Amino acid sequence: MTSGTIRIGTRGSQLALWQANWVKHQIQAHHPEISVELAVIKTSGDKILDVPLAKVGGKGLFVKEIEEALLAEDIHMAVHSMKDMPGEIPEGLCIAAIPVRENPCDALIARNVTKIEDLPQGASIGTSSLRRGSQMLYLRPDLDIRPLRGNIDTRIKKLESENLDAVILAAAGMMRLGFGDQITAKIDPQTLMPAVGQGALCIEARKNDAETADLLSAIHHPDTACTVLAERAFLKRLQGGCQVPIAAFAQKQGRQLTINAMVAEIDGSVMYREQMQGTADDPEKLGTAVAGRLIDRGAGDIVQRLIEEARQT
Repeated sequence: MTSGTIRIGTRGSQLALWQANWVKHQIQAHHPEISVELAVIKTSGDKILDVPLAKVGGKGLFVKEIEEALLAEDIHMAVHSMKDMPGEIPEGLCIAAIPVRENPCDALIARNVTKIEDLPQGASIGTSSLRRGSQMLYLRPDLDIRPLRGNIDTRIKKLESENLDAVILAAAGMMRLGFGDQITAKIDPQTLMPAVGQGALCIEARKNDAETADLLSAIHHPDTACTVLAERAFLKRLQGGCQVPIAAFAQKQGRQLTINAMVAEIDGSVMYREQMQGTADDPEKLGTAVAGRLIDRGAGDIVQRLIEEARQT
């Protein structure tokens, strides 16, 4: 593509706009002859702010309307947080590029302590993520997990307004929006395993749009893609979503790929964890394999039961 206007579909949140603008500037840096504009699309997830995602449909709520605009050719590409992407991509669409990953860890924002271990008995923790809540309860069954929705700034303010001892957010979003100085501690992924794709962006496009794919090739980061594809293969095999405490984190060193994965009960009473290593040549095979190992141990029963329970509520 040598000229023209590219339309990027995005949610209207502060973080989503930051991410879409970052992609816009990257494209223009490599193709100054191309005009790029943002198309803000309100998703179902943006309209429902007072109910936990697990009760209203999960990950797809933040991408459905944007994907519909993409399929209708109203936009050329869409920029999402990778952790919002369901395991299945709609027919006719694809992940066209995965830029370099920001810090994938969760962040602790606390008032009176500097690490999880020092939280007082019965401390109140703000998070609506079943993944975060279950892992925190596994570590500290005494904790009081409180629901927390809204944008990053709103969630940080609730630390004081709702008299919480701490909130847990993705470090990547805080750092992108300039809130990095408010992070008390970045939590080790071995302590609190991140969501699938956390810290990474997903640039989605139509499968048959070779011009857009070529345009995005300069900002695609193969090492990030390798780790994210392993994590997403794990998610797809387990068919998990926001209704299930599920996590995976892959790391690449040279030609070796290591993936850690987790499935837990919501109350943290049971947790299955696995680690597998393989070559980086076939990340999806490794992600699928670690999911199979967890299923064999009984994690699949938790996933199916929690999904069924969510459908009935």
